[in-house]
This record gives sequence, C-alpha cells and structure tokens, in this order.
Amino acid sequence: MEKIITRHFDLPQSHRLETYLKDGGYEALRRVLTGMTQAQVIEEIKKSNLRGLGGAGFPTGMKWSFIPAQNPKPKYLVVNGDEGEPGTFKDKQILEKDPHAVLEGMIITCYAIGAHKAYVYIRGEYTKSLEILQGALKEAYQAKYLGQGIMGTGFSLDMVIHPGAGAYICGEETALLESLEGKKGFPRLKPPFPAVVGLFGCPTVINNIETMACVAPIISKGAEWYAKLGSEKNGGNRLYSVSGHVEKPGVYELPLGISLREIIYNHAGGILNGRGLKAVIPGGISAPILKAQEIDVKMDFDSLKSAGTMAGSGGIMVMDETTDMVRAAMIAARFFAHESCGQCSPCREGSGWVYRILKRIYEGQGQPRDLKNLPGIVNNIGGNTICAFGDAVTMCVGSYVAKFREEFEAKIRNSIRDDAIRP
Repeated sequence: MEKIITRHFDLPQSHRLETYLKDGGYEALRRVLTGMTQAQVIEEIKKSNLRGLGGAGFPTGMKWSFIPAQNPKPKYLVVNGDEGEPGTFKDKQILEKDPHAVLEGMIITCYAIGAHKAYVYIRGEYTKSLEILQGALKEAYQAKYLGQGIMGTGFSLDMVIHPGAGAYICGEETALLESLEGKKGFPRLKPPFPAVVGLFGCPTVINNIETMACVAPIISKGAEWYAKLGSEKNGGNRLYSVSGHVEKPGVYELPLGISLREIIYNHAGGILNGRGLKAVIPGGISAPILKAQEIDVKMDFDSLKSAGTMAGSGGIMVMDETTDMVRAAMIAARFFAHESCGQCSPCREGSGWVYRILKRIYEGQGQPRDLKNLPGIVNNIGGNTICAFGDAVTMCVGSYVAKFREEFEAKIRNSIRDDAIRP
C-alpha cells in the first residue's frame, strides 16, 4: 500500500526541512504559486474526495469554496491541532515526524482561499509537538516559504502557533475560534458559519492537522490518483489510532474503506492474550460503540454512518471479553461531565446526571428506575445544545445501554439482592 501521510516517518531527522526537501518538499507549493489559479487548486481538492480528517468528514474542497471571494475582510486559515478526543493520537505523530507536510498544506490552502494569515491551534499538553512545530516554522521562514513574496511571487503569508490550555471543547471549531480571540471556549451559534463570520468576524476555513498533511501530495500526484486510493466519496488514506486490548497498539495509515476487522486482526495483531473481542469504539470516545459481530464494516465516513456510528477522529478502542461495559460507560460519562463547557443547560446538568447514575449502578447502588430514566435523560441532551458535544453524550452513553443492557440489568439485580440480604 502506498504511504501518503507517513511516507517520511521512518527517515532520520524526518522533522527537519532538509529531509523534507530531499523528497520533493515544497515543490507542490511552487507548482501552485507559479502555475495554478485559486479556483484550480480548490477544484483539484474537490475532485480528490479529500474529507476533513478531524472528525466530521466534511468535503475539504467544498469547505474552501464557501469562502466568499468578494468579501473585503481579511480571510484566515485556522488549523485544529487540539486533538483532545480520547483514543486519538495521530496528529501528534504528524506534528513530531513531518511538520513541514502540514506547513506546506497550510500555505497551499491559504493561497487557494486568499488568506494571508494562518493559525495552528495546538493542544497545550503537546509540549514536544509544539517545540518541533515551532522549529519547523522557523526553518520555513528562513527558507522564504513563509513571509513576504513567497518563492519570488506576489503571495505573502504569516503563520502563528497558538497553544491551548487543555479544554476538550476547544476542539469544536467555533469554541476554538473563541479561544483564539482570547475568550472563554464557548461554542457559537450557527449560522453564521465560520466561512462567512469566523475568526475576528472574518471569513475563515478551519481544517485538521491530518487534512493539511494530505494537500501537497494531492497537488503533486493529482486528484484522480488520490481518489482511487480510498472508497467512493472518501478519497485517500487516513491514520487510525488503535488502542486497548490489541497485541500491537499504534498509529496505522490505511485506505479509507478498509474493514474494521482487518485493522484489528491483520494490522493490530488481534486481541491481546488470545481473548475474545467484545466491543469496539471506531472513531474516538464520542462514537457509538460496536459489538463484536458488527466489525465487518468499512472504516470510511459513509459506511460507519450507515452502521449507526461514525468515523470521527479515527480513534479505534478495542475491548476484550473481560471488559465491564458498565464501568466503560461510566468512565466515558465521567469524561463528558468533566469536559462540558457549561454553556447549555441540557449538557451542563444532563452530562453530570448521567455520570452520577452510571456511577451508582457500577458501585452496586443502582435501582430499576435508573435504567428507565437513562434513555430519556440522554435523549433530552442530544439535539438541544449549541454544539455537538451534547449529541456525543447521547450517542456514546446511549449505545452502551442499548447494546449491553443485560450487563446494566445484572448490576441492578445484584444491587437489589444485596440490599435484601443486608441485615
């Protein structure tokens, strides 16, 4: 299989500009600046079927085309490197092993949308990633790939790296914009959408680190080449972060459309210690869980949506037959309760309520009414909040209760029996 995103990962000093240039680095940028119009670049990305690889999977070229060309305000590119989704650790690998691929993709994107200022919002805990990216940015400026008159053309661009402070909600694009502007990371109501009213009230494109790393290869080898690597409407490869009860956890670059079973058993080495598979989270903790018999599904955005879950950030968390699903649901709910920004009442109150109920069931103090109340509570969170955080609580926790209800019922039965025999 042809590597795209990880093609430089195993090279010595892969994060340095010298290494990147030896393999044709920044030649795609030269081609764009000297021989392509903005519209041609956007059309090439559209034809490639490149999807946003941060979570939502929105077509990248289409997102770029939403930027109003006639708007007199400055235009911005914001790249999301927050990567706060539990089970996801792929952007960290890109930033540390091939940062110039991200920078080149960003410069090409800025040219295509007419932006002259770009920001990378990086997770504050990623201190090593931040240091390496800052070094790459310095190299790019020194080599005149950033700044005034890039490559002797009339295009200029400045870039800023902005570390976050560890809030999961700032991975949501509009909360990220609020944070960049120096405000509390509260998601914004949409519309207006960032393409029209984004950073500082100006037209803004927000893309993910991994998405940016795919831009230059598409320009270099062509949209048709990239589109053929994936599945229908899902071009190219993506990075899958595999963790949990597998023999070989790690980051794997594989084509969009590969089956979940193949990733687990062929690439990640199967289930740890030869145990049986019980469940898999296919796209980060927000994604609805799949049972063992549901893993013959293609790992692209459309196929997983049809299966009742989502590709999300590509974070695959594998659980073997020994996993206590009530405990797993409780841990997920604890995360959501902790990370809710508190702006919307259904999420602020509901996520904590869900966690307390699950904790009570897990600790042997559950009552039958708890299981009756949970579906109503989670369903009143989803669809009633400004951002998709509330939907994540609903989909994630709701899927545990729906698919492993017998385990929740058993915990409650044991609680009642213990109460009955307790003196």
